[in-house]
Formats: sequence, C-alpha cells, structure tokens
Amino acid sequence: MLQVEINDIQRIICDLLSITVYRGVLDKPVTSRLLDLLKECRNNQYLSAYRRFGDLCSALLTDTGMKSLKQAIAEEILADENVFTLTLAKGGAEKLNSELLSLAKRDLSILYSAALNSAGLIKSCFNDGSSLPCWGDLPAGYPLAGRWNECINGLGEFHLKNGAGRFVFCNAFLWLNRDIIPIEHPDPVRLDDLKGYETQKSIVVNNTLAFLDGFEANNILLYGDRGTGKSSTVKALLNEYAGRKLRMIEVPKENLNELPVLTSRLASFPMRFIVFIDDLSFSANSDSFAALKAALEGSLACRPDNLLIYATSNRRHLLKESFSDRGGDEIYHADTIQESVSLSDRFGLVVTYLLPDKQRFLDIVLKIADDHDIDIGREKLLALAERWAVERGARSPRYAKQFIQNLRARLARGEKV
Repeated sequence: MLQVEINDIQRIICDLLSITVYRGVLDKPVTSRLLDLLKECRNNQYLSAYRRFGDLCSALLTDTGMKSLKQAIAEEILADENVFTLTLAKGGAEKLNSELLSLAKRDLSILYSAALNSAGLIKSCFNDGSSLPCWGDLPAGYPLAGRWNECINGLGEFHLKNGAGRFVFCNAFLWLNRDIIPIEHPDPVRLDDLKGYETQKSIVVNNTLAFLDGFEANNILLYGDRGTGKSSTVKALLNEYAGRKLRMIEVPKENLNELPVLTSRLASFPMRFIVFIDDLSFSANSDSFAALKAALEGSLACRPDNLLIYATSNRRHLLKESFSDRGGDEIYHADTIQESVSLSDRFGLVVTYLLPDKQRFLDIVLKIADDHDIDIGREKLLALAERWAVERGARSPRYAKQFIQNLRARLARGEKV
C-alpha cells in the first residue's frame, strides 16, 4: 500500500475518533467494524484485515443481499440517540442551538467522508481488491441523500416524523433485563380484524387519539373473559397509529417493580408510549403490586406526559383473594379486601369484555368468513361454527378465529366439510 493511502486511512481514523455529537455511532455494528478494519489496513496487517473485512460484510448482509456501506452507516446515523436527534424530534431544525448544529454538521461530514472514501482505500489494501464485494449507493429519496452535513432539513423532517434513537426503525418493544428490546416481528393485527365489541374499541381508540393529540388521557384496564380480544385491541393500536409516533413497550408482570426505571428513561423522548401489561393479576404481598399502584397514582414522581399504561386482566379485582381475606384470620380483613380493589380503581378507564351470546358469536364468525371469502353456504358455516364452540365449551372471538383458520386449511387441502 502506498504511503499516501496509509495517510488517508489514518486521517479517516483520526476524524472518526474525534466525533462528538454522533459518538454513539462508533459503537454500532457497521461503523465499529469499519473502524477496526481501517486500523488493520493502516498497520498493514493483511491477515487480520481480511478477517475484519469479513466481519464488516457480515454486518452488511440482509435477506435481500449486501447492503451498501453508505446506506448502513446512514441508518446508524438515523438511529443514533443523542441531544441533536432528540432536539430535531421535538421540533425540527429551527430549534437547534448554533453550536450544537455546527458540531453535528462536522460529525456528519466526517461520517460521510468515511462512508464515501473507505471502500476504495480498503480494497487497495488487498492484493486482489477486485474480488471483494462492491458497495452500492443510497436508495432514492433517502433522508441523507447528498452530502450528509447539508441534509439538516431532511434530518429534521425525518426525526420529527419518526422520533429518535432505537424507536426510529421499530415500534414494538419488550422490557427485559432492564433494557428496551426491539420486537422484530410484532403481531400484525388491525382494528378491522377484531369483530364486534365496537363500544369497547371506541373507548380505547378515543382515549388513545386524545393521548396522541396531546390532550389528557387515562390509563386503561381492559378486563373480562378469556379470548374476547382484550390484548388484540391494545396491540392493534400500534399498527394503526405507529405513524403518529406511537410506540408500545410490553412489560412482563415479573418486571413491574422496574417501572420507575422505564418511565424515567422514556420521559425525555418526544414519542408517545403505551406500556402494555398483559394478563395482570397479583398474589398477596407482591412487590409488583405496590410498584404498579405507585406508577398509576400515588408516587412522589409524576407519570410522564408521554406515557400511558394499558393492562389486560381476566379479573376486575387484580389482587387474588384467599379465604382468609374473606374471613376472620385478619383483624383488619376489610382493609385487605379494600387493598385488593384499590389498584383497579386507579385506572382512569375500565373497559369490560364479556363472552358473546350465540347470535353475536355467529355474527363474528360470518364477518371473519367474509374477510377470507369463505363461501360454503350460510347454514353450513354457522352449524359448523356452533359445533366448534360447543366442543370447546364456550363462544368467544378467539374460538371464532380458530374455527375459520381450521376451516380455511381444510378447504385449501380439498377436504369435504
């Protein structure tokens, strides 16, 4: 490798290491691997450079082929959480401090130069660079088209619409090990997929829209019978309104005592968050019971304006009662019973989902069948659906959906029904 090429690589390395605003990009998969590779090339460590090159290519691989280096670094820039991207997400480029803007432009210029010039320098490090994969260019209409330090307005529009940090490219998350983990394949259910329960859905949707529009809104408890669509209603909200910067984070019951950590972490983000707790109930003396109660109402720290809690449960009173709670084993058993209902009372809205009667169940079956263009005759369809429900001992939207799924499979296989 020529000395001039080594000097060019050294300059890119030094520039990257001097980044300030977008410093988090240096720890992301592609940029960090690029930096490691450049260091090996600078030091003429060819064997190590080949290994680092393989590491970089593996980070660029997708199910549709090799992503361009430029696109991959651009995506890491767009997904970086820093004071600059958070400011853009809250109000666009016009709210930027001039010094912050200057530093961000410098970082973007450095990253653009690294993405643009590294490929040729890297290939010159190897004896046969022509055999190595080629980097493509950015797709048309990308927010960072052109020189990145000149794309501030495009960045402002992007972050104002999509938020900042890990919430840019993903909408659904799981709170696990005190971290917010993206859910790559969330349930795709839509509100139109949920048949019946129009009153209940309307209450939940209207509350959510008020929340998204910046008005006061309530935490919601959806309670009632199994299989009536409580959880699906909540999950469908995300698929309807993710484009309005709604994000959803599911918190397992066993992690509810970490709610203060989560809410504190989310408070600074300009997105709107629904914390989703599924199948909620507690045993006596549960730490999670007290934590959720404080998060809903009663803690010294108020709930952030950008966060609501939506929970589902099969029981109206969320603290499981024992016979001793009802009898005389405690002197103050009335206080114990009062405690068992105090949590549900702290949800501003309680929406009830009950099993449908026979006619409503069959109406749900007909609507789902119509969505899937099933035509075996109304009488036969309803007779088969009723038999399905009787065999399972209940009529519910879940059983209606499962019946249609089974029927579609049988029809697709050519079975006689």
